[in-house]
Amino acid sequence: MSRDDQDWDGDEPSRPGRPGRGAGGPDEEGRLHPIGWRVPLAVAVASALVGYALVNAFYSTLPPLPWTAVPTLLLLAVGEAITGHHTRRRIRREPGTEPIEALSAARLVALAKASALFASVAVGAFGGAAVYLAGRLNTPLPTEDFYTSLATMGAGVVLFAAAVFLEWSCRVPDDDAEGEPGAA
Repeated sequence: MSRDDQDWDGDEPSRPGRPGRGAGGPDEEGRLHPIGWRVPLAVAVASALVGYALVNAFYSTLPPLPWTAVPTLLLLAVGEAITGHHTRRRIRREPGTEPIEALSAARLVALAKASALFASVAVGAFGGAAVYLAGRLNTPLPTEDFYTSLATMGAGVVLFAAAVFLEWSCRVPDDDAEGEPGAA
């Protein structure tokens, strides 16, 4: 029996008449849905627990937390926000813009979803570190690391917001309702 002849009991990601699985996955019509808040929240909480446990176990042997993550996350956020702005204009076919190809829009949606999850990991991990360090603010190094953790968490929130904006920008207007955006 070949692999094509086997019945995989629903291991297929999507079959006609049956919704796909996973957060933000395709529905019966093959349309994607926004990432929502549940998956990023779960990722942030899980990474916060891991971040807290790792910092608790290894803080004395770790080098100071890198402040360079803050500008990196902020630059990513600025890039995604600018891309979202231009993409939205192209999807709406505003004057002076070139229409966007469907594959390019799909790639931007994938980038936005990945960035949202990455930002959730950053917010959670550095949030867990900040919670651990909040109890040790009486010495200089933990205080510096605490503020670095808070700044990185803030930059992660900004990146998450930019990713959600980029994902929203990739939605196309419905055929029957010109002003209302539909799912990407």
